[in-house]
Amino acid sequence: MVSSDIRLEALSVLCNTPITSRQARASGRGPSLASALPMSVKGFVSAAMGRSGAGDEGLVIDEDEFFDSQYDFDFSNLKDTRTYYRGGEVYRRPCGWLRFALKVWDKYPDGNVWLGERGHGTTTCSKPGEWPVSYHGTTKNGARAIIVTNYQWRGDARVERQRQARDGERARETPPVPGQGDERGRGSRLQNVHQPKRGIWGSPFLGVRSHPTPPCSPLLDLRRGWAGVGLPHGPSGRPLAAESIERAKMAVGGCYFLPFLMIKSCWLQGSAGPSATADPQQEYAHSIRLDGDIILGGLFPVHARGERGLPCGELKKEKGIHRLEAMLFAIDLVNKDPQLLPNVTLGARVLDTCSRDTHALEQSLTFVQALIERDAGDVRCANGQTPVFAKPDKVAGVIGAAASSVSVMVANILRLFKIPQISYASTAPELSDNTRYDFFSRVVPPDSYQAQAMLDIVTAMGWNYVSTLASEGNYGESGVEAFMQISRESGGVCIAQSLKIPREPKEGAFDKLLLRLLETPNARAVVTFANEDDIRRLLDAVKRNNLTGHFLWVGSDSWGTKISPVLHQEPVAQGAVTILPKRASVHAFDRYFKSRSLANNRRNVWFAEFWEENFGCKLGTHGKKTGAARKCTGLEKVGRDSAYEQEGKVQFVMDAVYAMAHALDRLHRQLCAGYAGVCPRMANVDGRELLAHVRAVNFNGSAGTPVTFNENGDAPGRYDIFQYQIHEHSGPEYKVIGEWTNRLSLNMSALKFASSDSIGAPPPASRCSVPCGPGERKKVVKGVPCCWHCERCEGYRFLAGQFSCQPCPYEQRPDRNGSGCQPIPLARLEWRSPWALVPVLVAVMGISATAFVLATFVRYNDTPIVRASGREMSYVLLTGIFLCYAATFPMVAPPGVAVCSLRRVFLGLGMCFSYAALLTKTNRIHRIFARGKTAVAAPRFISPASQLLVTASLVGVQLVGVSAWFAALPPRALVDYGERRTPDPRRARGVLKCDISDLALICSLAYGMVLMVTCTVYAVKTRGVPETFNEAKPIGFTMYTTCIIWLAFIPIFFGTARSAERTYIQTATLTVSLSLSASVSLGMLYVPKVYVIIFHPERNVPKRKRSFKAVVTAATATGKLSQLAAGRPNGQAKTELCAGVQAVVLPTNANFVSDANHNI
Repeated sequence: MVSSDIRLEALSVLCNTPITSRQARASGRGPSLASALPMSVKGFVSAAMGRSGAGDEGLVIDEDEFFDSQYDFDFSNLKDTRTYYRGGEVYRRPCGWLRFALKVWDKYPDGNVWLGERGHGTTTCSKPGEWPVSYHGTTKNGARAIIVTNYQWRGDARVERQRQARDGERARETPPVPGQGDERGRGSRLQNVHQPKRGIWGSPFLGVRSHPTPPCSPLLDLRRGWAGVGLPHGPSGRPLAAESIERAKMAVGGCYFLPFLMIKSCWLQGSAGPSATADPQQEYAHSIRLDGDIILGGLFPVHARGERGLPCGELKKEKGIHRLEAMLFAIDLVNKDPQLLPNVTLGARVLDTCSRDTHALEQSLTFVQALIERDAGDVRCANGQTPVFAKPDKVAGVIGAAASSVSVMVANILRLFKIPQISYASTAPELSDNTRYDFFSRVVPPDSYQAQAMLDIVTAMGWNYVSTLASEGNYGESGVEAFMQISRESGGVCIAQSLKIPREPKEGAFDKLLLRLLETPNARAVVTFANEDDIRRLLDAVKRNNLTGHFLWVGSDSWGTKISPVLHQEPVAQGAVTILPKRASVHAFDRYFKSRSLANNRRNVWFAEFWEENFGCKLGTHGKKTGAARKCTGLEKVGRDSAYEQEGKVQFVMDAVYAMAHALDRLHRQLCAGYAGVCPRMANVDGRELLAHVRAVNFNGSAGTPVTFNENGDAPGRYDIFQYQIHEHSGPEYKVIGEWTNRLSLNMSALKFASSDSIGAPPPASRCSVPCGPGERKKVVKGVPCCWHCERCEGYRFLAGQFSCQPCPYEQRPDRNGSGCQPIPLARLEWRSPWALVPVLVAVMGISATAFVLATFVRYNDTPIVRASGREMSYVLLTGIFLCYAATFPMVAPPGVAVCSLRRVFLGLGMCFSYAALLTKTNRIHRIFARGKTAVAAPRFISPASQLLVTASLVGVQLVGVSAWFAALPPRALVDYGERRTPDPRRARGVLKCDISDLALICSLAYGMVLMVTCTVYAVKTRGVPETFNEAKPIGFTMYTTCIIWLAFIPIFFGTARSAERTYIQTATLTVSLSLSASVSLGMLYVPKVYVIIFHPERNVPKRKRSFKAVVTAATATGKLSQLAAGRPNGQAKTELCAGVQAVVLPTNANFVSDANHNI
């Protein structure tokens, strides 16, 4: 016998209402319930069915009248060794289960044949007239679905597959009771078009079984939280046709959990076949239904994605329950609003997507069942009656889904049946394609706006090298694709790696993702478009691999301000910057949700599971919560006994419901003007017409923000920017740091990262390469546009852009930073420069000496020495010497037109004057002595006037050349930027100079040098003239020295052509050479004479005049003596010299006779 407590608890779980007994109350074991009178089985059935699970007072039964204990049996330790039959069907006994029975014996007028022969023994045979008995289990909501879609007797497999393909259904056999092995045979013929889901409060689904013993009562079994009911199927193994619903209720003891098995109008006949074998799984109830005139569908991720092949995982408190309750709350508000849809009640059909697109697609078929016409041609009843199909609810519009991947799949189905859909969280840009998703709208902005906002955040942080991480599916992949495309177009941010989280990640998948991210360690910023579950597992992997603080997270709105992804791993998420569509908390929803309890919220089939999860307790022995330390009292209160914070998408869920309600209201006013309630014209809502009204809505939403849609069904982009921060006193929190409305407004001073304890510190770097320095260009690494090597713009190139250098204009050089050009500084020979001081000092001294000589000669103009020097030619020569000295000043003076003109004139004129005069002198001497060898008569043009004329002619050639130069190329000053264009631009200078090229300089000096060389030749020819007769030798020495000076000038002048100091060196060399030439002439030709004039005036006296012939004869004799002495020994030479002199020499007092004394 099964204990009373176990039976009452099992009955309470199955019927979803508190149940106690009269006996338990009398003994004080049971709770005090409101029902005063104990009930029998039949009365209990009526009461339980009428309550439909909505009551909270509970029921009282009489155990003696309710349970038939004689048929209780413990199968826990039994194992079948033979074959059993029941109603002509093969079955196996429920070994491992505990069975208790209800009293239905003699309750029906047609007797107890349908129950089989009464007895306690075990039999292997069927009794005449008894019904086959099967164990079947499902959830409360699963029962409702089966009532709508009907149980079907399994017929021909081929016909069944054709029917399923035609009707769009996915038929699955009800899985067997766990622990019973593979059921094969006719005992498993019942088939359900709805896949059974998890039982109430975590109880798994139940299986189909044939009852193992002759049941004189229906049998209720209990084993480890599993529940099963033994149910008669009909006489002779055939399904019942139009059996009494009341008898079905009695058969299951009044639990509305199962009676639908007997409610069908007819059962379909078919051949036996093997049942599908199913392993034990844990599944959840998946549907909420609220009655109404117009039904709205709802898709919510109540549960996370299951692991290891399970469709559903753990409960999502915020993202699932909060959002679901927001829809129910919004429907309540609409139904209470007399101005919105007056006299029209909105209902709902809410499904759980389990955060999986394929599962959501399967569930969403519920929304279109009413629009699918059933073909009953292949269906017949056993009694020949016409099949009757329950008509599903027709859904006018759908609210959801959350994930973009789910919305994409659902939208593809709904558009075929023209059902408008409004999402509260799907943001994939793909859904903006109005040609493919024309019935899809959303109250949140698409990720194309979000991607731009996130790119602006990354740019504002100074990050240009980031990785992306996306959950597999439309939301993640399309979001990352939009981000990458915008980043490519802007060119400011590069993607190091773009990784994808698998839809079904295997163990260690997130560790491998982290290893991939660490391959580019400089890309610390990671832009995530991932769902909540993937974010949580990613952060857990980071924590597990001890990488806390390395990554800089930038999360999309799927992260937003959610607590669940960062719960228990706050340090890993610290510093994460997230984005969320601009929203505000709905305070009315807060009051509503905090008032929810197990007693007043039975319409939410997942609320009990939420209750356990939220308060960390367990609801009885069949609660889902494992390892809970205490039982739930039911008196807990949300917000008081648990933390509560409104989920971020609550506002958008309510806005989506209101948008659909406003659209329906507009349609109602258009079609049902003046009609109370839903008029016949609105019985079948035209989806395309409703869609037009959806796109036209414009109202203030639940948070006061306007709700509108563009032509693609998208909402405008408005975002808040958050950062997850941990403070010493206040703890972790999401802090608002900015907003984005077409452009970013970010408060950088409010940022706080894990690497810095202070608020407002600069963000950590996430760059492939450090920024290049001033004047350095980026040489991009091939294939990685954000990685580069820095190259300095060498020479005279400046940084024209991030990636290129360009040469500065010729007259400019790069500035200090290398980012632009600036004029090259001008350089010229300054007076204070040593290169100018030395030549000027020499010139001043030379001019002074020349002036002194000239003054001396003028003062002693008529003295014999001055006259013997040739006064006219001496003054011309002094003029040339002065001009050589004076040429230094225009050469050193700042260039200008006047200075350049003087340079051209003075450059060669001084040399021309000097060497023209000396040439004339040496030529005159040479002609005199050359003529004296052949004739006594003096040569022509040896008079002073003739000498001046010849000199003037020679100087005139120079002046003519200078004049031609002036005419061909007028003098001007210019800046030569090439002369001092050094390899280092910082030392470059533009030289201010006259436009006198090296060639022009050589040409200007060439004529004077020709005169100098010619004069030197004549000096060599007249070297034999005795010094007692002329100045030939001093002139010769002068010319030899001058040639040496100018020979030294040439290599110095042209050898410094590449020197940075070229102008200074060449100017100094030229001027010094001119001054030295003048000084040599002045010193050798005039200093001895001035010395005699001033210090030995006794020698400056007239001498005896001699004839031309005597002078020539003496010079000839002297020449012969010189030649003779050159070819004899010393003694012999002296003898011959003396003899020669005695023969021809004049008296000794003629030693001081000059050529002037002879009027030559």
